[in-house]
Parts: sequence; C-alpha cells; structure tokens
Amino acid sequence: MKTTDNQAGVNANRLFYGSCFALITTALSFSIRAGILPQLGDELSLSAEQLGFINSMWFLGFPISMVIGGLIYHKVGGKAIMQFAFFAHAVGIIMTIYAGSYVGLLISTLLIGLGNGCTEAACNPMIADAYQGTRMSKMLNRFHMWFPGGIVVGSLVSKFMTDLGMSWQSQIWVIIIPALIYAYLFFGQPWPKAKVQEGATLKGNLRAMFSPLFLFMVVCMSLTAASEFIPQQWTSVILAKSGAQPMLILALVTGIMAVARYFGGEMVAKFDQTGVLLGSACLATVGIYLFSTQTGSMAYVAAIIFALGVAYFWPNMIGFIADKIPKSGALGMSILGAVGMFSQTIFQPITGHWIDENMAAAAEMGLTGDELELTAGQETMRSITIFPILLIVLFTILWFWVKKRKATSAAEAESGQPATEL
Repeated sequence: MKTTDNQAGVNANRLFYGSCFALITTALSFSIRAGILPQLGDELSLSAEQLGFINSMWFLGFPISMVIGGLIYHKVGGKAIMQFAFFAHAVGIIMTIYAGSYVGLLISTLLIGLGNGCTEAACNPMIADAYQGTRMSKMLNRFHMWFPGGIVVGSLVSKFMTDLGMSWQSQIWVIIIPALIYAYLFFGQPWPKAKVQEGATLKGNLRAMFSPLFLFMVVCMSLTAASEFIPQQWTSVILAKSGAQPMLILALVTGIMAVARYFGGEMVAKFDQTGVLLGSACLATVGIYLFSTQTGSMAYVAAIIFALGVAYFWPNMIGFIADKIPKSGALGMSILGAVGMFSQTIFQPITGHWIDENMAAAAEMGLTGDELELTAGQETMRSITIFPILLIVLFTILWFWVKKRKATSAAEAESGQPATEL
C-alpha cells in the first residue's frame, strides 16, 4: 500500500512502521535506563536526587526538540527532523556508554531526550495528516502502543542482562538496534502534507493554541505525564523491597498498556476522548494508591489497574488536540507533548527528593534494611496519588465542557449560523 487516506504517493506502511521503531528506541532508552539506575547509583556513588536529575535530562531534551520540531515541521519536513533524531540518538547512546561521570551522563541523557522529542514532533503530525477521522485516532493509539510495548522488551532485556551480571554499558548498546531500523525505513521517503491548511501556518497555530480549551489541556497534560511516568521511572527504586520483582512489574504494566492501546480506536469511538480520559484518571488513582499499600502478589494486581489507567493518557491527549483543535497543527501537538515531558524535569528531582526525605524519616523511626526501603517507597507512592486525583476533577470539568460545546455547535449549525470552534 503506497497511499494514505488523504495523500497520494506516500508509502503509509513504511512511514508508520518507521515511526513505530523510532518510538521503540524512545521506549528502550526509558526502560533500560530505569533498570540500570541502581547500578549507576552504586558505581558512581550517586544519590537518588542526582539520579533524578539524570532522569530529568531525558525529559528536558524531549520538550526542547518537540517545540522546535513543531515550529519547523512545515518548513523543513518530518524527514529532516527524523534525520536529526537519529544523530542525537546515536551520539547520546555512545556518550552514555563512555561517560563515566555524573556530568557526562547528564549531557548524554539530554541528547537522547532530544532524539526522542524529534520522534514525537515528526511522527504525530505525520499520522494525523495521513489518516482521517476515527482511523486517525486508531493509528495514533497503535503508534503509541509501541512506547509501552518497547518498555516491555527493554525491561525484560535489562532484567535478563542484569541477572547474567552484564554491565549497564552493554545494556545501553541494545538501544541502537531499533534506531538503525527506523533510519533505514525513513530513508528516501516522502511525507504527507497538512490536511488542514490553516494548521500549516504559524499564525493559525498560535490563534488556536491561545484558546481556553487548549490552555486547559496543557494543565491536564502535565498531570497525565506525571501520573504515567513517575511510577514507571522509579519502579526499580520505589518497589525494590515490596516483595515483587520491580522490572517484572514494569513489564506487566507496559505490556497491558500496549494491548490496551491497540484497541484504543474502538474505545474512543465508543466513549470519545473525554470519557476515556476521565475513566483512565479514576483507574490510575486506584492503581497508584494500591502501590502505596500492597506488597507481594497484590503489587501485581495494583500494576494491572494502574496500567489500564495510564494506557490511554498520552495518545488521547494528543488525539484530542488533533481532533478537536486541528488548527493548532503540528505545533499544537508538539507543544502539548513538550509540556508533558517538561513537567517531568520538575517532578523527577522532586520525586527523588521525596524518596531521600522518606528514607530519612523512616530511619528516624528506627526502621532499617528492607523495612526502611519499603516504608519509604510506599510513602512516596502515596504522595504521587495527588496527580491522578487532580485529573479526576479536571477531566470531569472537561467532559461537561466538551458536551456543552458540542450541543452549542449543533444548535448553531441547525440555525444556519457559524459553529463556535472548540
């Protein structure tokens, strides 16, 4: 198949598969790094707060390149953005392996984050332009299933290699494999043009992005990202003494997320993005709370509920913008994703600080060893529940807001007057 739903001469399959391998590269850089955090901390004598700052560089590079990529997408094209993504991924991976210091890891992780952000900046609008209506939501969900899907692979690879006593450097080399594959798939391929012409102009983008609805979604995005990424990124530290295998928890969570996102298009068709997001916030709250109270086999039950909660956050936040605020264009989708990642440059070090504080508080209570680490980890998870709780409130407001605007638009259309845009 060499045409998309609205673009002739574009190899839809090849571009989509290339996008998926690019997102797998992002996922491996997320999960493998999560798996090697304890080794990095021990080898380089780094505190949890310092590890948090290393994590934050991954999240900082992401929004920087997403914003820039969104601004230049219609000028230079998605192909050029993905060429830079490969450069940043390759250099970042090699620098990580040979860094050997805290500062070196900060710089190399920032580069990998830049490559990851370029993937989102180029591939989200490409899919939104290539497909129409509910098929667009379906393909966006299936594209984003490869982030958790790649995390499943990365977490299992990391656990297997760690159990074999292999170095963290050898684990990082694995990330280069999908990067080479996506570079090959994108090579020489034309990309689709914008299907909403006003969405291809900066003036049109900015006008749409300064609407109350878009600004509201920006706030929500920072909280959905925190709810999804913080528990996953700190799995190996927070759940280390819970009686469950942290990397198996991560694999279980992301595996369920991948399967759920495969059927995301059907969920959106039935409940709209607003209903899906509200239900997701409720499940995420329950899942994170259970992480803070349960141990042993019940931690896996918590993981299942948490996974079903966060699975639809990211693709449907992006899909909401593409579907309901299309004039924001590639820039709107990039800005929203950038906000989600940039928020983690704030929340990741804060989470590391919470862990250090809770460790100290547990030690003052006379706790030691596994009991100390378990108590501190559960207390940290309890603090994290504030993010999805706030989302329940905000997505309830969004559900009524969108329902009211749809009713208003329908009434205006029936009267022959221009409909008010969401």
